[in-house]
Amino acid sequence: MLTWKDIINFSVKGNPTPDKRVEKTNAEWQKILTPEQYRVTRQKGTEAPHSGALCSAHEAGKYNCVCCNTPLFNSTIKFESGTGWPSFTQPVKENAIKYEKDTTYGMIRVEVMCNTCDSHLGHIFPDGPEPSGLRYCVNSESLTLNKETNA
Repeated sequence: MLTWKDIINFSVKGNPTPDKRVEKTNAEWQKILTPEQYRVTRQKGTEAPHSGALCSAHEAGKYNCVCCNTPLFNSTIKFESGTGWPSFTQPVKENAIKYEKDTTYGMIRVEVMCNTCDSHLGHIFPDGPEPSGLRYCVNSESLTLNKETNA
């Protein structure tokens, strides 16, 4: 289980190696993403709070990167943070997420990105529920929900 100390270490000393890499030109990303997905994921944008389709989703499944379809979060670790964005306590794998120090807007935060394609997801904070205490605060536009079926 990742802790805040692990997140800080990754953001300072380097991230875990991803299983694979996906790289495309900006033009290639624009062809496969909606304008809002492109703004959020490739230009580090943020959707308005409580506006994302996945904010109140509770179906079982995996939350994948909208850009490269890499599994990032499991529905079992999603929780209601009250912030207006989907929130998670852990990634599906330690190397699924990339962490970078973010000093924009006069704040010091840790940005979270897909470790496979560098898609901007959101930010992580040390105010989540136990046992990890982590809150991955993620834009709905960065994710797709791959719902589990019993078929």
